[in-house]
Amino acid sequence: MIYDNARRLAEELKNSEEYRAYCAAKERAFANESTRNLIGEYHKLQMKAQANAISGEKNDELLQKLQKLGEVLQFDADAASFLMAEYRLNTMLGDVYKILAEAIDIDLSALEA
Repeated sequence: MIYDNARRLAEELKNSEEYRAYCAAKERAFANESTRNLIGEYHKLQMKAQANAISGEKNDELLQKLQKLGEVLQFDADAASFLMAEYRLNTMLGDVYKILAEAIDIDLSALEA
């Protein structure tokens, strides 16, 4: 029964407005190779910055690169739209995780940025 409900939830997520908007924005943004590459680099820098934050390291150069690349991407309407859609989708997924964790009293605070 739990797995059946999980599959139904997965189908709901797949049909959600957030996911549809994400897919459409991704298709537009990734149609341009340079935009696709810049978004890929942005994601790599995000991961490095998050890893540094978790480990307690501070890398000002990395944060500056991330900020500058983010600013460049905001000038590209398709890239900005994709990043916003990605943020909304990730927020929704995070909320679902929190709801599930609260139901079984599991602490997910280590996953918070």
